[in-house]
Amino acid sequence: MSAPAYTPESVLSGGPTAAQLLDFALRTAADPEVVASLPLDPQGRTWVRLDGPAGSEAWLIGWPPGTGTGWHDHAESRGAFAVARGHLTEHSLAVHLPSEGWHALQLAPDVDRSRSLGPGSGRAFGEHHVHEVLNGSPAEHAVSVHAYYPPLPLIRRYSRTGPVLTLEHVERPAEWQ
Repeated sequence: MSAPAYTPESVLSGGPTAAQLLDFALRTAADPEVVASLPLDPQGRTWVRLDGPAGSEAWLIGWPPGTGTGWHDHAESRGAFAVARGHLTEHSLAVHLPSEGWHALQLAPDVDRSRSLGPGSGRAFGEHHVHEVLNGSPAEHAVSVHAYYPPLPLIRRYSRTGPVLTLEHVERPAEWQ
């Protein structure tokens, strides 16, 4: 798969924007050869690292029926994802969390957002975006493309009970690469 044509200005100005990451994810998700290269496992998510644009990190991810990420964020990275096959649901929070110094937060009412994404659709997001992504299908695999810039420094994992969001774990790249 060929890399998108990004101008040197996007690299000099801090890498690709969230919109450029979304463009990459959408075009990659529409490439049947790339999508077919992912081995699918009926028991767990699978992934293959891709060459993202302008120094970004990118992944092709397979989602068996009923799997999801749990609540998490991508720290200081902006990102995007696009669905190549199946359907994914994203639940997100319209709130900016403090980057450190807390363990549990009481969320205000009306911060929950939800969207369903099918083949050819995608979503861009900024830094500290808290969300969970799910394949709610009882029978169909989903496949998606994800891109982040800067490459993920960490992922913060959360649990949620009603309006309370609790920081559970911080993962470093060595744990998922």
